[in-house]
Amino acid sequence: MSMRTSYCGLVTEQQLGQTVKLCGWVQRRRDHGGVIFIDLRDREGLVQIVCDPDRPEMFKAAESVRNEFCLQIVGLVRARPAGTENANLTSGKIEVLCHELNVLNASVTPPFQLDDENLSETTRLTHRVLDLRRPQMQYNLRLRYKVAMEARRYLDEQGFIDIETPMLTKSTPEGARDYLVPSRVNPGHFFALPQSPQLFKQLLMVAGFDRYYQVTKCFRDEDLRADRQPEFTQIDCETAFLDEQEIRDLFENMIRRVFKNTIDVELAAQFPVMQHSEAMRRYGSDKPDLRVKLEFTELTDVMADVDFKVFSTPATTEGGRVVALRVPHGAELSRSEIDSYTEFVKIYGAKGLAWIKVNDVSKGRDGLQSPIVKNLHDAAISAILERTGAQGGDIIFFGADKAKIVNDAIGALRLKVGHSEFGRSNGLFEAGWQPLWVVDFPMFEYDEEDARWVASHHPFTSPKDEHIAYLESDPGKCLAKAYDMVLNGWEIGGGSVRIFQEAVQSQVFRALKISDDEARAKFGFLLDALQYGAPPHGGIAFGLDRIVTMMAGADSIRDVIAFPKTQRAQCLLTQAPSPVDERQLRELHIRLRQAESPKV
Repeated sequence: MSMRTSYCGLVTEQQLGQTVKLCGWVQRRRDHGGVIFIDLRDREGLVQIVCDPDRPEMFKAAESVRNEFCLQIVGLVRARPAGTENANLTSGKIEVLCHELNVLNASVTPPFQLDDENLSETTRLTHRVLDLRRPQMQYNLRLRYKVAMEARRYLDEQGFIDIETPMLTKSTPEGARDYLVPSRVNPGHFFALPQSPQLFKQLLMVAGFDRYYQVTKCFRDEDLRADRQPEFTQIDCETAFLDEQEIRDLFENMIRRVFKNTIDVELAAQFPVMQHSEAMRRYGSDKPDLRVKLEFTELTDVMADVDFKVFSTPATTEGGRVVALRVPHGAELSRSEIDSYTEFVKIYGAKGLAWIKVNDVSKGRDGLQSPIVKNLHDAAISAILERTGAQGGDIIFFGADKAKIVNDAIGALRLKVGHSEFGRSNGLFEAGWQPLWVVDFPMFEYDEEDARWVASHHPFTSPKDEHIAYLESDPGKCLAKAYDMVLNGWEIGGGSVRIFQEAVQSQVFRALKISDDEARAKFGFLLDALQYGAPPHGGIAFGLDRIVTMMAGADSIRDVIAFPKTQRAQCLLTQAPSPVDERQLRELHIRLRQAESPKV
């Protein structure tokens, strides 16, 4: 005999007059002067149970139950009395008259009410099992399942094969620190947990599995924030014999279908495409949030000869940049609001935030209000007003520093203003879903500290065919066949066409100052494989956690992961990481040094 005949939240008026068996947890118990009402909850929702005293044994059991007791109920489905229906519940038109009540397991008093919306994240993560019982968390994890399944269905239809790749692998430089696993049987040697299946999926292409995918864990030992975890999940894909455009089309269709079939959102029929250089020029970001209707105005050339050193110095220094951010109607911002924005940009390395309020654009200099106007000549002021398209009532913010600081600081300011109540009420933010492909990334970035070029993505990304010559002559000019899918300011997927010829891969290693011996030691197995008729191939990896976070409207990817880590990479539920005993360390041939006291 089954313990239940239906989920609690799925009992409806279609079952009126039927006897049902239900199992679930007590959301709340209410004693209404001789009649006890129990809201019984399971993963599908709530149903109201009515316990009358004319069944003494059952009623006595009902009197003993408390929140979070696990119960089995046998009862008759009947209509709720007129006026007591609950339109917010699937089961809101019915109730179950209890005939039998079996306490499957009692519960101690929970540390918090499950319907408390003001719980701290520490409390939630410490008591994660109870937190996961909350309807929002139940919804989030089921949404995650649906997204993964929809992606699997699409990829299966397109001929992709799910192939597992190793969790214990070789430590290779891919941009972040590896998590290392000591080998007991090979003293002094270590496995690494994979930062991604990158090398293995390329090997699978060489092996002839021309369409691979995997919903897999990846591990990176890096500083954390809201959209990062030490272990995260990718929808990892690779395909052979397709060019960059065909790969983008294939996976754009996948994301479009996933959104439609899981949350009934129609994304754009064709995602816009923007070059990386344009994204940085207009938004200071390689993942611009197109919902914010503000853009940079380039002023580096204009400021080269002004007396204001704050502007002229970066304008005449290699790698410097000066930009303006015009905010329509921004003249109504108070001085305290401007000061708060000034403090905000300092987080990103900016030394301050210059601004000009435009009171009357027709008066030129005389129509402007700002302490910096006196330091700018008339030609510069005219250029600022003309290029920004400023109107009376606007404010213009300025960023002037190294390009990275300007991009980070003014890019963050753009988002903060756009997402603010001021921005929304003044039409600077357009709600909805704004997907975008960002393409033609730089192949390399220059690391001034090490005085060498480093790979912008990873060292297996293919340069554009016409840029291969730059690998040796001028790596900074080299663009990659790399592409990111961006949605509402989040990078949700990134990939590239890979290098499939050993000769080109060796050229890239030389540009990165990776010697032949080092390349052989770290990537020899890949270089060898490329010699055996490797096909043209490329792929993409989507961040499952990020996609579901956006769909669910959650604040952090921790809200869509069953058992996440904190920003200190700790699990508050299991208290991991934790010390291990000396015997385990000896077996691994590891001795711990005395940890240094943190510097104050």
